[in-house]
Amino acid sequence: MTLRPALVAATLLPLSLMTASVAAFAQDPQPDEADSVNFVVPPWPGVTVKTEVFSQLIEPLGYDSETQEVSSTVGYQTLQTGDSDVFLAGWMPAQQESHDQAMASGKIEDLGTNVTGARMGFAVPGYVYDAGVHSAEDLAAHRDRFGGRFYSIESGSTVSTFIHDAKDRDLYGLGDWQILESSTPGMLSEVDTAFNDKRWILWYGWTPHWMAPAYDMHILDDPESVYGPDNGKSEVRTIVNKAFAEANPNLMALLGQFTLTADEQSEFIDGYGRQERSAEAVAREWLQDHPDRVAEFLDGITTRDGRPALEAVNASLQ
Repeated sequence: MTLRPALVAATLLPLSLMTASVAAFAQDPQPDEADSVNFVVPPWPGVTVKTEVFSQLIEPLGYDSETQEVSSTVGYQTLQTGDSDVFLAGWMPAQQESHDQAMASGKIEDLGTNVTGARMGFAVPGYVYDAGVHSAEDLAAHRDRFGGRFYSIESGSTVSTFIHDAKDRDLYGLGDWQILESSTPGMLSEVDTAFNDKRWILWYGWTPHWMAPAYDMHILDDPESVYGPDNGKSEVRTIVNKAFAEANPNLMALLGQFTLTADEQSEFIDGYGRQERSAEAVAREWLQDHPDRVAEFLDGITTRDGRPALEAVNASLQ
């Protein structure tokens, strides 16, 4: 039996339409799997506010946020197990060992630098630097002026391991120094008191942070690379759980575009850490005051249901 052309066309038409519909469906971007993001947030002012800035960006897009206040070392473990999703404070090379071990597991992805111009190391106030202390090699000669004390952040952090290793090896004559560790606010309380009294003090400092302008902070040369090569020059990287990254391409695109300068991050660190305003208030004000940067972050990004992200965020900031 021979089918007439019109009948053939009528017979094939539903199949053609179905094929086109399937192709169109396959090409449509699918919504991210997650409606919530669990962030690793060590008790550091910079990552606290930076995470809040990002959380306020994604809330109007349809994502909730949760935080875990743990050390960076524990954070890398939770990223590998999937108990956390995103870490915005992967300081390199300070966390290089933890980072490389986690990368070797195949369970995490490194999305690249989110802050440029970072540095860390042995820090002194301006008046100590002006007195001639420019390098960690100068510390032994001035041990008594410093009281043989070095102030650092919480025990268990990667940089805590660095300074204890330096003490054990008696680098820069630190073998008989006392390493005093506490929270960042606790450490900086000691720095503030010493600075106001013009007393000599040595501490673990870094930038971006409000401590740099507040105390005319100078980071000493570090020829033994206690805090990494190039005198502690660092990168701050975005680290994510790999399975989470694969399931959430829209969020990953936004994370890849979420980059700051050291000066920008220092600006909101000052509001939170020095002015003692809430992270929520500082983050919202920063987003409201930097519409061009918000637009850059959100270029090509959508809400979870596919609407333009910038419109949603701008509406939330009114």
